[in-house]
Amino acid sequence: MKILQLLRDNADRERLPVNLQRSESEATIYIYDVIDPFWGVSALSVIDAIAQAGDAKVLHIHINSPGGDVFEGRAIMAAISRFDGKTIAHIDSLCASAATSVALACDEVEMSDGAFFMIHNASGLVWGDKTDMRETADLLEKIEGAIINDYTTKTGKDAEQVVAWMDAVTWFTAQEAIDNGFVDRLATTAKAKNTWNLAAFANAPASLLMPGPEKAQEEKPSDKKPTMTLTNANKLRLLQIV
Repeated sequence: MKILQLLRDNADRERLPVNLQRSESEATIYIYDVIDPFWGVSALSVIDAIAQAGDAKVLHIHINSPGGDVFEGRAIMAAISRFDGKTIAHIDSLCASAATSVALACDEVEMSDGAFFMIHNASGLVWGDKTDMRETADLLEKIEGAIINDYTTKTGKDAEQVVAWMDAVTWFTAQEAIDNGFVDRLATTAKAKNTWNLAAFANAPASLLMPGPEKAQEEKPSDKKPTMTLTNANKLRLLQIV
């Protein structure tokens, strides 16, 4: 249900495309949305953009994402690993949940001052008896095993420390992410501005529970509450791991 609350809380947010940009030797793409084939950035859209990058020597991947579908995220990771050139992740504002593994799939990771990097346990919905519940718990542990491997490989930390961070739903500042090995360096860009309402996640810093003040001042108040109509296909989608 976290992904549904996240989508509801950010229903008025401007949707941005992956939007490949190419120069002679470098290419740039943007993952600026929830990672999801229905409601955000899909693996197919990123794979297509990477294919268009062609023989670029460097691929820059800019990230401002609260995460989403873990399997879509892993498909994006595989596409990044297949790219022949150098890959650099730029965490422009938020890199949370499934988006963190996407960032760490790149050869280098840099993060803007004021941005956040969040890791937590995998979650999902299940309906059924005790056997179904246990099977789903086992599946979540397997998924987490792959995620833990991503984090330990990048950071050099032991699995026990990583598991403790995930259990606690840990939000790292840019400097903390660098100090703990998730990020290689601080970006030289301007200080990041939050554009997400992250009340759906536990332990979110107070500054991330509502969009930033600059955005709030620009928006006009509305008496319409955001609504979401789900088709039968999307209802089935809720059973996927998020």
